[in-house]
Amino acid sequence: MPTTVIPPSPPSRPRLSLAPTRGRTVLDGGWWPRSWDPVAELPGLVLTLTERHGRIRHIMLNIHTWDSRIRRLAVGPDVVRIGWFDTLDPALLIVTTGRDDQVDLLVVPPATTPEAAERAMATAADPTNLRHAPDILTTGPTPQDATTTTSSDAYAVWDNEGGSPASARIHRGHTESTTRPRTGVPA
Repeated sequence: MPTTVIPPSPPSRPRLSLAPTRGRTVLDGGWWPRSWDPVAELPGLVLTLTERHGRIRHIMLNIHTWDSRIRRLAVGPDVVRIGWFDTLDPALLIVTTGRDDQVDLLVVPPATTPEAAERAMATAADPTNLRHAPDILTTGPTPQDATTTTSSDAYAVWDNEGGSPASARIHRGHTESTTRPRTGVPA
């Protein structure tokens, strides 16, 4: 059984920008950690996300980006499982809630300038944003109007895990469910 890590110090308030509502978005917001130390950074994020989404039970991170590989983290009364994935983009963090909702966050590298980090987090939290996490970090934010997406542009933007074109999520009058597909979470 993996050891549960108990953070040695109180969590810091995360630098986080969340979309006003969940639903038909590519990302649910952006997070700018102060370091790549998961024991120092994740507790504050978990507590803040718990306030909004309820209990957090699992976090998925890129294995090559962070300084250490903890498997379980005690945050308040809960233990959060941490999954490390080689194929997950370093610019993305995926959270699974106790209700099995998936929350996808842009991860802004700690060394990013404050101005660039704030712009990237605002773009990730913008409900009209159609760009995925790595695209926000590499190209910088640009204004987008979801109503101007052409059918050929829509296939250039795919849902993180579901593979559905963005147009299926933004078409006016579309009755598609607002729930997003969940990723498989290893036990």
